[in-house]
Amino acid sequence: MSSIIPFSVRAKKILSFIAYCALGVLLNLLLSQAANLLNIPAAFDTAGTMAVCLAGGMFPGVIVGFFTNVVKSITKSTELYYTSINMFSALIVAFFARRQFLKSVKGKLFASVVLGVVLGGISSVLTWFLNSGNIGGLSAEFAHSINDNGVPRFLSLFIAESVTDLCDKGVSLMIALILVKVIPEAVKLKMPPVGWWQSPLDNDVIEQVSNAHCRSVSLRTKILLILMSAAVCVGGIAIGISYMLYKKSVINDHKKLADGVAELASACIDAERVNDFIDNGENAEGYSETKRQLYQLRESMHDIEYLYVYQIREDGCHVVFDLDTEELQGSEAGEIVPFDESFEPYLPTLLKGGEIDPIITDDTFGWLLTVYRPVRNAEGECVCYACTDVSMNLLETYGQSFFAKQVALLVGFFVVILAIGQWLVEYQMIVPVNTMAYSAGAFAYNSDEAREESVNRMKQLGICTGDEIENLYNAFLKTIGDSMNYVDDIQNKTETISKMQNGLIMVLADMVESRDKCTGDHVRKTAAYVGLILREMKKKGYYSDQLTDEFAQNTMNAAPLHDIGKIKISDVILNKPGKLTDEEYEIMKTHTTMGSEVIDRAAAMVPDSDYLREAKNVSMYHHEKWNGKGYPKGLSGEDIPLSARIMAVADVFDALVSQRSYKKPFSFEKALNIIREDAGSHFDPLVADAFIGAEEEVRKIAEDNAKNYTGE
Repeated sequence: MSSIIPFSVRAKKILSFIAYCALGVLLNLLLSQAANLLNIPAAFDTAGTMAVCLAGGMFPGVIVGFFTNVVKSITKSTELYYTSINMFSALIVAFFARRQFLKSVKGKLFASVVLGVVLGGISSVLTWFLNSGNIGGLSAEFAHSINDNGVPRFLSLFIAESVTDLCDKGVSLMIALILVKVIPEAVKLKMPPVGWWQSPLDNDVIEQVSNAHCRSVSLRTKILLILMSAAVCVGGIAIGISYMLYKKSVINDHKKLADGVAELASACIDAERVNDFIDNGENAEGYSETKRQLYQLRESMHDIEYLYVYQIREDGCHVVFDLDTEELQGSEAGEIVPFDESFEPYLPTLLKGGEIDPIITDDTFGWLLTVYRPVRNAEGECVCYACTDVSMNLLETYGQSFFAKQVALLVGFFVVILAIGQWLVEYQMIVPVNTMAYSAGAFAYNSDEAREESVNRMKQLGICTGDEIENLYNAFLKTIGDSMNYVDDIQNKTETISKMQNGLIMVLADMVESRDKCTGDHVRKTAAYVGLILREMKKKGYYSDQLTDEFAQNTMNAAPLHDIGKIKISDVILNKPGKLTDEEYEIMKTHTTMGSEVIDRAAAMVPDSDYLREAKNVSMYHHEKWNGKGYPKGLSGEDIPLSARIMAVADVFDALVSQRSYKKPFSFEKALNIIREDAGSHFDPLVADAFIGAEEEVRKIAEDNAKNYTGE
């Protein structure tokens, strides 16, 4: 078709796009270099991004922001981690430009403030983690001056970055606005390379096509959600795996470092003088010189937290050397340091002078990676151990810094992928599809002339995406051309099909019913609470003799069956909207024994099933109370099976926070207070304590399910 854009024209547009973005990157680099030469504590490396964004839209702005930092990272690798800041400046400017905010002075000032606060906040978080929790970046000096006045370090960094970015991005925005204003309108119209894969549309049509209404979720949103989900999942998995591998590598590297330092320390010590060192300390010959060497060795390895030499005896660790640190003064020679509990498994080996692998402990001196290296005399006997400690908190800080870098890179690439995906989806799918829909919607059937004009208008769209969309367009044209004589028949059939579809949907909707409308959510939520209680009880050491892994698994598997007896309760009682009468309540209470009977019949076919035994306990006794006032047996205390006592807390709490046909849900806090108040009367106090102790996890389960209930 003559309306299809020739390949040469499309190639020219692509080259124009590349040149257009290259100019934006060049402007960013020149302004950034100028700021460096003038020693200004600002970057000004987003002015080109904003100018391109104002003239050509969000997509080229994001591309300019991304490649600006990619180029800058050639000379300064950390710039790559700040890619998201440059791209977010494009997103924010595009947002304000689209809503006409930048046409007024107040709008420009407001946009500058938003840019400063948002980008300053992102920058401060990145800088904080990339510098392992320390102040850094362009505004480091400013941040230190704020910190010197008693303001916390991170808050100082946030304030400094926000103020700096307010000036930086504000000036950059003004430069971008001036550049866009001085460029002639005719040139600006040619500059933004629009990705048309069809005949360009008039502005009025573009507006209507872009704002096409969808009954539910638009195709654009669905595709972008899939793209985002895939990027987040793949990126998250990659980051998680990388983080675990990095952390493992860091620990292994520091094990080798600590072992090497301990080996060097052992070489500094004269094994024949160790007993003299213990007895006489500083007065012993060679003691001071050896201690000086040990200090030099430790200072040469900054990641070593502690360096000391112990002689291991039955009564404890006899200090040979214990070097002072800034925070802690070392013990004197001859002092006896008691064994930490974590070393008890290794004492037999240490007392024999054997070697042990590096260990990680969290005892008297903190969370440490410890290496013991034996010091042997001429006869090969171990006379003491040279010991080194590496702070695991330091290694965690390294891991956090690595994680922050990976997240920063992920966010940067994520925004680029999203921008490219949005651009491709928009011009390769959404605009063509919406244009066809718009043209079809405007199709006139009232006369031969109107129909012919409508067909010609469809042909003039010239959609040439080269994929299934183009196939659809061509098929659409053929169908329209072949079907003009059958319009009325098609309309009648379409109406019939529509009615049939609606009728089927109504029939299916009537069929999808459950007896107890709350059971599905209730079963899922109570099972989640039971699992949480079991984990918390095991962590706290409650009922350790009963709480085996097998018991926990059986109880979690049995939890969903706790109300199985309701299958025998009448619908009239089960779904009654108001309060039950005494007679109805007595019938409702029989769901415990009926559930037990149902499970008994199942257990008869699988007599050795521990899972069904716990299912019976849960079903039969989950309404028993600690004080003996429950039902159906009136059991009390530990006579009630543990699985049922756990189920009782989960069941009551979920009933409190859930909406029912006869009541509104209690607030999370009120429901938790009821569990707390009834501990020792209704509930096993240890089970209730475990549940309350996991408040944040309980809240998450409750909130997640509340969202599911409300359809969020």
